[in-house]
Amino acid sequence: MTLYMPLFRSCTTLRTLIQLHAHLLVTGLHKTPPASTRLIESYAEFATLHSSRLVFQTFQKPDSFMWAVLIKCHVWNNFFEDAISLYYNMINQQAQLTEFIYPSVLRACSGFGDLGIGRNVHSRIIKSGFDDDDVIQTTLLSMYGEIGCLGDAWKVFDTMTVRDVVSWSSIIASCFDNGEVVEGLKMFRLMVTEGVNPDFVTMLSLAEACGELSFRRLGRLVHGHILRREIKISRPLGNSLITMYSKCGDLLSAERIFVEIKKSCTASWTALISCYNRSGCFRKALDAFIKMLEFKVEPNSTTLMSILGSCAGLALLREGKSVHCHIIRKLTEAEGEFLGPALIELYAECGKLSESMKVLHSIGERNIVSWNMLISEYACKGMSEEALVVFVQMQAQGHMPDSYSLASSLSACGNVDLLQLGLQIHGHVIKRDFSNEFVLNSLIDMYSKCGFLSLAYRIFERIQQKSVVTWNAMICGFSHNGKSDEPFNLFNQMYLNCLEINEVTFLIVIQACSNLGNLGKGKWVHHKLITYGVSKDMYIDTALADMYAKCGDLQTAQRVFNSMSRRSVVSWSAMIAGHGMHGQLNAAISVFKQMLESGIKPNEVTFMNILSACSHSGSVEEGEFYFNEMRHFGVEPNSDHYACLVDLLSRAGDINRAYKMIHSMPFPANASIYSALLNGCRIHKDLIR
Repeated sequence: MTLYMPLFRSCTTLRTLIQLHAHLLVTGLHKTPPASTRLIESYAEFATLHSSRLVFQTFQKPDSFMWAVLIKCHVWNNFFEDAISLYYNMINQQAQLTEFIYPSVLRACSGFGDLGIGRNVHSRIIKSGFDDDDVIQTTLLSMYGEIGCLGDAWKVFDTMTVRDVVSWSSIIASCFDNGEVVEGLKMFRLMVTEGVNPDFVTMLSLAEACGELSFRRLGRLVHGHILRREIKISRPLGNSLITMYSKCGDLLSAERIFVEIKKSCTASWTALISCYNRSGCFRKALDAFIKMLEFKVEPNSTTLMSILGSCAGLALLREGKSVHCHIIRKLTEAEGEFLGPALIELYAECGKLSESMKVLHSIGERNIVSWNMLISEYACKGMSEEALVVFVQMQAQGHMPDSYSLASSLSACGNVDLLQLGLQIHGHVIKRDFSNEFVLNSLIDMYSKCGFLSLAYRIFERIQQKSVVTWNAMICGFSHNGKSDEPFNLFNQMYLNCLEINEVTFLIVIQACSNLGNLGKGKWVHHKLITYGVSKDMYIDTALADMYAKCGDLQTAQRVFNSMSRRSVVSWSAMIAGHGMHGQLNAAISVFKQMLESGIKPNEVTFMNILSACSHSGSVEEGEFYFNEMRHFGVEPNSDHYACLVDLLSRAGDINRAYKMIHSMPFPANASIYSALLNGCRIHKDLIR
């Protein structure tokens, strides 16, 4: 039989393996334990566990090693529950439990996330006398760490007589995975102090931790340590460093690491593409994907998920469809289902929500993540009623909503003021004890939008550990309902209690000042913004300029606007609106021209603001000019633009032209358009015949 073992290594396809299996059946060698064990393992390597199980089931009296291999193969393929079932079948059949069984079973417990089973296995290990085995101890340590029981992981680590680099790496990774970053770094320092040289796995954990926390300086130190110790930058470590630098915002260093990796594999290209996506460089991500294909490197499902994100980011429908075709041609049904949410997002971002629905029904209907994605996309696009229809359909298909489904649906209820449905969902939340922060924040938002601030505030008060998102939701709720003091009182509580305040908090409070026209409060918040030390942000600066302009302090608004290093179309539109509402038409037109010179393309809001400025100044000629200019910039006039022009003509006394304008519109006039016309008639005491 030993003569056949090299032949297993030469089986590079499933077909050649089947041919070898047939030969073993003909010669009768399949009856030997080594041959059957190797067949079980080989079939698992080709992801055909069904064949592995058939080989095992047809073998009479499998030995302990064969059981261990079958369990290990199930763990390899992420069939954790099946691996645990095999372990219990082994016990029921009174097969001999050796030390080779337990590492795979413990990994299955970890993957399945069942602490109770893990502890039962641990108890049996102690009874069997294998608790001193180094491999089992390290696997136990990893299991407790991955399940989230860091205290139990520490206990195992403290009882270990021999702590090698694997056990140190495992406890460090456990600390990082459970959010104990400082403790993990302390353990790394202690490991080096005790003379244990870290390997690439240790550095992998450190790099991943630095990336997750965006610790750029510490990440550079980790990279420096790798170079000083001459630790070989393998592909996994190189990929981890690329990801670390990209999460820290250092795109240049990420690209440099990628170039240094010899023979970049699929994972390396995927890391680079993800890096570009994370930095918003979607075009670079697509270019990298094209190069990857040119180098004959085959993308996997993770690569395709990233590139679908790139297409969605640029709203490239044609390229996205090409990727979709590749998925249909090359990937398995399970992989296609895995990519369902990304495909739904792609078509939604390209404005093809009907295609998103088709994707859901064709490949993602069994996947609750796909349902959640579609509900979320409908809600984000302002199609709240459609989002709620999908929410109901999901439950009709037998899917119980999770926290993401509930949060998106509550948001949709708030957007369309469906309090009764919101109350029903709240009842479902209470019944199923979904008391996580994500859902509770959505409840605050829903009740605030429906005008039930007392209920929103009651939920807010009951939350023991309030995050900055919870505070922001409540402040936004008060502001949305026109409350003058409450938003600032809550903001002041956050400030005085030294709670975390982020850019969104300041943005909400500045907008509250803007809505109320309260310049004094606005200056107070601006002062707090400077003293708190929040970094310069285009959105905050735009909100400040808008607030000062609406409160009548155009000089300060212009000063804030001039200090901005980067301006969006929203920033320019805010300044145009500010000058317009105070009757400064020439200044508004001047800002509009500067905007065009800077290369920023105006949108429908920009034209609405310039038309409003013309209306405030009574300038019919300028108003008509800019109304006609809209189409040159690819902006189709909507009902608000027509209402503004009708208002301008009516106020100027040109009632007949205003009337003709209404009849020439490509859609029926709404109440605001007729109100503008009637207002002009009232002012000039004119009747339309």
